[in-house]
Amino acid sequence: MSPLIYAARLLCFAAAIAASSLPARGETFPRRPVKVIVQTVAGSSLDVLERIVNEQLSRIWGQDVIVVNQAGAGGLNAARLAAASAPDGYTLFLAGGSVFVALPELHHDLPFDVNDFAPIGFVADEPYSILVSSRLDVKSIPELIAASKEQPDGLNAVAGTVGGLQHLTAERFREVSGAHLNMIHYPGTAQSLGDVISGRVPVMFQNLLPVAGVVHSGEVRLLAIATSSRLPNFPTIPTVAQTLAGFTASGWSVMVAPHGTPPAIVQKINGDLRQALQNPALVKKFQDLGNYTKPMSPRELSDYIAVERSEWRPIVQKVATESK
Repeated sequence: MSPLIYAARLLCFAAAIAASSLPARGETFPRRPVKVIVQTVAGSSLDVLERIVNEQLSRIWGQDVIVVNQAGAGGLNAARLAAASAPDGYTLFLAGGSVFVALPELHHDLPFDVNDFAPIGFVADEPYSILVSSRLDVKSIPELIAASKEQPDGLNAVAGTVGGLQHLTAERFREVSGAHLNMIHYPGTAQSLGDVISGRVPVMFQNLLPVAGVVHSGEVRLLAIATSSRLPNFPTIPTVAQTLAGFTASGWSVMVAPHGTPPAIVQKINGDLRQALQNPALVKKFQDLGNYTKPMSPRELSDYIAVERSEWRPIVQKVATESK
């Protein structure tokens, strides 16, 4: 056998070994604890959801899954940390929708491209709701719109951080309904609830998880949920769409990885995440907290993000212009 033929066969053999090892890398993942960066503080909606998911992933993997809270700047701090992490699957990012729909429009000098994150899977859909202080004599969306127009200076409304989906939902509602609302921004729900309960900022756009206690106690009144139809676990609560046709809005969270994470590992995590999200105990916990699972493939997630970015862009651009 000539040296050239022998060398060619060796190269082919080496290539075959390398190719066959890629699935194995995914199959044996993980061999040590995995970190998940969360863009909000401990106890927030995203944090609570991720800890529920981590409980299932830890069982599947036989490894600890550790939450790293990196709050601030509407997800920018967490996204920056995730983008700079090693692309080996051992650092993941639970990102809220604002990272993809708002950051690129509000920050044109980002040191990374949000499109470069490797999509893994959808985690939770968390519909927004409209609530008012019980001190405000308003019991429906039409009454809220009317009350806001009766006030010379309108009504103050909690709208979260600038550019977050909570804020964008409030802006969309104001635009579609014509309600006279003044957006008051808070870094988190804990900081705003006292003002809502007291009536100082009587209107609130919020997902249900952080306000369930004050709704149950009667200190805050839940007017409507921004879903296309009534939720099975909130059958008596009307939808915003019953007043404003077609109005829907949700906070959503997805799991992504740093750019360059091997496809085999991405697929492995996606499969395990889907398994975790289909666990009946997890589904029940999510629903009790006003969250709903939507297992997706990486490709489906990429398409979903693109659609959401397109739908929210007009509102985001309006916010960006007004904030200059």
